[in-house]
Amino acid sequence: MPYIPHDPEETAAMLAAIGVESIDDLFDEIPSRLQAQDLDLPEGLSEMALRRELEDRAMANSSLRCFAGGGAYAHHIPALVWDIAARGEFYSAYTPYQPEASQGTLQVLYEYQSFITRLTALEISNASLYDGASGLAEACLMALRIRGSDQSILVPENLLPSWRRVLDSVLGLQNIRLISVPYDTTTGLLQLPEDANAAALIVPQINAFGLLEPVDALTDWAHARGLLSIAVVNPLSLAILKAPGDWGQQGADIAVGEGQPLGIPLTGGGPYFGFLACRKAHARQLPGRLVAKTVDGQGREGYCLTLQAREQHIRRGKATSNICTNQGLMVTAATIHMATLGSQGLQEAAMTCHARASRLRALLEALPGITFPYAGAFFHEWVVRLPKDAVFVRDTLLKQGLLAGIPLSEWGEGASGDLLVCTTELLEESDLLTYREAMRSMLEAQ
Repeated sequence: MPYIPHDPEETAAMLAAIGVESIDDLFDEIPSRLQAQDLDLPEGLSEMALRRELEDRAMANSSLRCFAGGGAYAHHIPALVWDIAARGEFYSAYTPYQPEASQGTLQVLYEYQSFITRLTALEISNASLYDGASGLAEACLMALRIRGSDQSILVPENLLPSWRRVLDSVLGLQNIRLISVPYDTTTGLLQLPEDANAAALIVPQINAFGLLEPVDALTDWAHARGLLSIAVVNPLSLAILKAPGDWGQQGADIAVGEGQPLGIPLTGGGPYFGFLACRKAHARQLPGRLVAKTVDGQGREGYCLTLQAREQHIRRGKATSNICTNQGLMVTAATIHMATLGSQGLQEAAMTCHARASRLRALLEALPGITFPYAGAFFHEWVVRLPKDAVFVRDTLLKQGLLAGIPLSEWGEGASGDLLVCTTELLEESDLLTYREAMRSMLEAQ
C-alpha cells in the first residue's frame, strides 16, 4: 500500500498529459472479469486498520500474529515512511564526504541526531552505528577511553544474550575484562556487588525479561563509585519512560540501543541500526560520524561532517574508532518515522503497546497452571511460566498462525516452561483473545 502524494488536480493534469480520462483507462487491456472488484471496505479506517483488513483478506485469515520480542519488534510503519526512504535521492546515497553534494543526506542525519538527543535527554548523538549490540560494544570502548586505566566493564547477566555474545566477540579479544553482574532469580532484577573496580556499568532498560530496572539507583550506585553509566534502552519506550539523561542525580553518561522499533520492518534478521548518545563533555570520544549545522561564507545554513579525525578514513590506526559505516538508509527511514508520528504519536504507540501487554497478561492469569515468575513493572513484554515445555507450546501454536513468544530455555535461562511474550500496537483485542483460547486449548490437551 504505497503512499500516493498526488491530489486530484495533479492526477487530472497527468492523465490529460498522456491523453486518457481516468486511471482505469490505463488497464483497459485487462479483461473486466479479471480486474479488481469493489473491496467494500468500511468507511474511515486508519491506515493501520486498513492494512490489517487487507492482510487478513490476502492471507485468508491465516496471517501470522507475532507475540515474540526479545530485541526485535513488529510495529506499525506508516506507508509514507518507506515510500519516501526508497526514493533514489536517499535509497542509493553514499557516504556524504562532499557536503556541497550531500546537503539532503546530511540534513536527514542532523535531524536524526536531534531526535535521538531529545529521546535520550543527552546532548550529543552520532549518525548511527551498525546495530544495537555492536553499538553497545562501541559504548564500552568509549567508556574505557574516558576512564583511561580501568579495563573492565560490569555486564548484567539479564542483558539480551545475543548482545552479550557480541560483547564477548568484540571486547573479549582486546584483553578487556567483562565482569558479570548477577540478577535476583526471584525478581529478575540486577543484584549489584558492594563495590567494583571497572570503567562502567551497563544498565539495561528494559532487561532481557522485559522488566524495568531501578535505573535511578543503579546510575547513582555507579557514579558513587567512580564508574560511568551506560544505558541500554528501547527507543520507543522512551516516549513514556524517563530518559537516560535524567536517571539518578547526574543522569546516564552514555545511552545506546537498537533503532529497529522506529520504522524498520522485521525482515529476516536485518538490517537494523544502532544509536548512541552521550554528554557533550565526551563528544571527542564518540565513535562514528557526527553531522553538524553551520553557515557558509555567505551566511547560509548548511550541514557537514565534523570531528572526522576520529574516523578510519582519516587516522586509521590512531582513530578513536574504526567504525566507518553508519546505517544511512535505516536512519533515513527512522527519521521519517519519528517525524511522521511526532512526540504524541510515539507516545500513543508506546502506551498502546503497554496496554495490550497488560491486557494479555490479565487474560492469561486466569488460566489454570499459568504463573508469572517476575512480578515487577514491564513495558510491553514479560515472562509467563507454563506447565508445559515452552518450546513445544511455541512450535504447536505456530501451526495455528501464532508466534507465541521466545522460550527462555533457548537462551539457557529460566525454567523449561518460561516463555517471553511481547505485544505491540499491531495486536488487537481479537488477537489477544485468540492467543488466550489457543493457550487454553494447549494446556487442557493431554
